[in-house]
Amino acid sequence: MLVLIMTTLLFSVGRSKTDTDIIFHTNKNNNRTQSSEFKGRVSLLEPDVRRRNCSIIVNDLTESDSGSYQLRVNGYLNGMKDGFTFSPRTTVSVKGLTQKPTVMNPPLTEGQQSTLSCTAPGLCSGSVPKISWTWRGAGEKDSHITGNITAFRTENLTAVTQRHSSTLTLNSSAEHQGTNVSCKVSFTINITTEETVTLNVTYVKEVKVTGNTSVKEGESLILSCSVESFPPSLIKWYTSSDRNMQNGTETNLQHDILADLLNETETFLQENIKMETLVISKMTTTNSGQYICIANHLNNTLVKKVDVTVIYKRKCVITGDTTVKEGDALNLTCSVESFPPSHITWTVLGSNTNLHIGPDTHLQNNTGSATLVIPNVTAEYSGQYICTAQHLNTTVAAYADVTVTWFSTVLKNSGCEVQSEVLTCVCISEGFPLPTITWPLLKNHAEYSVITTVSHDTVNSTVTLTVKDHSNTSVECVSSN
Repeated sequence: MLVLIMTTLLFSVGRSKTDTDIIFHTNKNNNRTQSSEFKGRVSLLEPDVRRRNCSIIVNDLTESDSGSYQLRVNGYLNGMKDGFTFSPRTTVSVKGLTQKPTVMNPPLTEGQQSTLSCTAPGLCSGSVPKISWTWRGAGEKDSHITGNITAFRTENLTAVTQRHSSTLTLNSSAEHQGTNVSCKVSFTINITTEETVTLNVTYVKEVKVTGNTSVKEGESLILSCSVESFPPSLIKWYTSSDRNMQNGTETNLQHDILADLLNETETFLQENIKMETLVISKMTTTNSGQYICIANHLNNTLVKKVDVTVIYKRKCVITGDTTVKEGDALNLTCSVESFPPSHITWTVLGSNTNLHIGPDTHLQNNTGSATLVIPNVTAEYSGQYICTAQHLNTTVAAYADVTVTWFSTVLKNSGCEVQSEVLTCVCISEGFPLPTITWPLLKNHAEYSVITTVSHDTVNSTVTLTVKDHSNTSVECVSSN
């Protein structure tokens, strides 16, 4: 039995019929030079050739490594140098790298620390690749992620296979939502591959309500409720139920009976901002109250309450007796139902001075009222009283004509005089309303005359009659009103 004792192994690759390169030689002193392209890339799977394992490992393959590979064994046979070339050739075809890194993108939540992992493609041994992370915001260029933690890891799966990976640990925030993170793996001889993933960060901002919460009666209420979140929130407008509003108690929203508004609403979504607009046309005072915007985001409920007021004004109303007796008190109340409450003043026609307001002035239930009290009135207090209500930039007025009455009296300069047989009596009386003067005893006389004149609140009545015996004649003047 002949035994060839192996001393050297020689591997060659032929890229054409005439071109053959030595890629590996166990005898480093051999004159046949190893191809520079393979230097440092080829090694025996089993360094001890006595174990009869001639397998080789070629690391960091490139497309130029394609070709037919052949093995030659050199040694001694019966003490003589000899060798053997294995005629079978192994054809290797190397294609360009098409595999991409595997990026694990876990669910992200704002405020929590999360870790992304990137695994380089392939499981072969060879040079350790470089793995880098880049981040791209909306409309921005790639930039390296700062303020985060990266870690590289190599895992030996078998004697000749390795897995290379990198982890990126970051504190998730809303600004990361919708942005791209790329993992780039760089091998030797300028071979690179990368994979890009889009970050989805679960987050929700505070609910915001915009719009004018004070509207004039008859105009439209337009309120927009918006919340920035991912995934988008479900937004609805509510108003507290009448029962809860009448009780005047604050209830837990989870048990609050809410009536879904039947008015027009418009939904608007831009990027991660969800908006719901409430429109109520022709507002009335009954629409005043608390409006509630509720945003449901996953298992969270966010609430924003706003108080809506309707600006309105009714006519001035004057109550009280406008006809008073002299010596009594004049008591008039002017009220205006409005919101916000009106400022009320009293004046008298012909005077620019505000009259004294009595102690009963009050503001209650959105009704502004002012009570005018004048004690012990006299005739001079008769006239037109004006109630003026100032509401925002408008002014309204109401008028009351006040009449002070007093009992009629016969003035002292009233009396009678006789000339010959003619008796003349004059009766002068004042009062309001204008008094009436009568002469009840004249019915006993057949002939007489009465002349009555009026001046302002004074009545002058003159009676003339003929008497033969004036000492037995009686005349009576009666004034009444």
